[in-house]
Amino acid sequence: MLPFFRTKLINFIMKNNGEISLDPNNWDEIRKLGYQSIDLMIEYLSNIEQNKVWKPIPPKTKEYFSSSIPLKPQSTNEIFDDFINNILPYPSGNIHPRFWGFVKGTGTPTGAIAELLATTMNSNTGGGEHIANYVELQIIEWAKEMLNFDKKASGLITSGCSMANLTGLAVARNVMSNNDIRKEGLRSMSQDFVIYGSDQIHSSIKKSIETLGIGSNNITLIPTNDKFEMDVENLEKTIQDDISNGKIPMAVVANAGTVNTGAIDPLNKIAEITKKYKIWYHIDGAFGALAKIVPEYDDIMFGLELADSIAFDMHKWMYMPYEIGLILVKDPIAHKLTFTLRPDYLSEETRGFSSFKNWATEYGIELSRGFRSLKAWFLIKEHGFKKYQLLIHQNIKQARYLGTLIEASDQLEILAPIALNIVCFRFIFSNKDDAINDSLNKEVLLRIQEEGIALFSSTILNNKYALRVAITNHRTKMSDIDLTISKILEIGNTLKK
Repeated sequence: MLPFFRTKLINFIMKNNGEISLDPNNWDEIRKLGYQSIDLMIEYLSNIEQNKVWKPIPPKTKEYFSSSIPLKPQSTNEIFDDFINNILPYPSGNIHPRFWGFVKGTGTPTGAIAELLATTMNSNTGGGEHIANYVELQIIEWAKEMLNFDKKASGLITSGCSMANLTGLAVARNVMSNNDIRKEGLRSMSQDFVIYGSDQIHSSIKKSIETLGIGSNNITLIPTNDKFEMDVENLEKTIQDDISNGKIPMAVVANAGTVNTGAIDPLNKIAEITKKYKIWYHIDGAFGALAKIVPEYDDIMFGLELADSIAFDMHKWMYMPYEIGLILVKDPIAHKLTFTLRPDYLSEETRGFSSFKNWATEYGIELSRGFRSLKAWFLIKEHGFKKYQLLIHQNIKQARYLGTLIEASDQLEILAPIALNIVCFRFIFSNKDDAINDSLNKEVLLRIQEEGIALFSSTILNNKYALRVAITNHRTKMSDIDLTISKILEIGNTLKK
């Protein structure tokens, strides 16, 4: 049997002129498909506000995506039609002007084109002497300039803030250990690490600590005040107690904009405490760190530049296509020592491809990395830094405006102070029974989503179910907010009857 199959394979290869490839036989067909794709997406984006924000995926469509792997080729026209009919109608919604769920950015047309160009170049930015790595280094320098961070700091572009947080905390773990933790592991530690964060820290911090082998039991959650900001007096007292009990305070994680409410921890005061007790200071600035670039908010972000490491995203409040996050580390030597590993096949040369000096793989866990930085380079050059300042400020003003509409209504109630661009509120169905309020506000949320009016999420604040609007959307207009509030009131009053 084996010789038979070998003969068939040889005959197949011979029929195809001896070699096969994934490139098209007809490049004009691909050119036509490219033009069709660009036309489709421009038409789609330019009329996006006419679509529903989100709609459920029909069972028939879900079933279609359980089919077996295709064995034979399909024409690109068939695949394109398949995309139009079965994929494009059911997006997550975050490109729509009335998407305010979670904290997701919107992307831009030029960003999509930059992604096409980057994908075509298909560069691996793990290292090597090629231009994509110099583009990434420039974006890191621009990021330091934006946040007024130490010019000598190192940095790394990541998939997002979750990976950026993991990277920063990995450096913290290695710096704060009393041995060579890379070789000897956590079992060689004579004392327990402790990580401190407020009760509002993001779940990625817990995942990072678990992944790093420290264990989530060693995260101490510090209570927050009525503005959901970390209680720094409690923080310092807890650190003192832990030191007295023989524990090692490893890191304090501060929030530059909590995911629940947008609250900003007292960054400067936390910096003073970490410096006093010689503890690593990490800031999770996923979206809120970028408020630093708005002159009116520079004061409340004072202390951001004092961190040992800071993680943030460009695909959130810089509206770039997914995915692109960033980690900046003040001590570049500590950063590199945490990850550097140069096997023989990656040895450095004085000339040629391997002569590049700043291999990204020495600053993170990935060797295979896409050309994420090109879209950032394109978009920052296209719009200029000042336009990002204006857009971020615009989103904050829109959140404030939403707050005024809520306060003006005796049927709505704000559940948290509006620190930045996040508004948490609810429809008041009962002045006494929170269970009724919780249940019916959940129904309001689901109806708004299912009718395609808007998409926002929810959270729990002080044991109350809150409707949560997070505006990181360059397409949002004040009229979108007016429409959504009127619909919330309409649905709420219908449920109240």
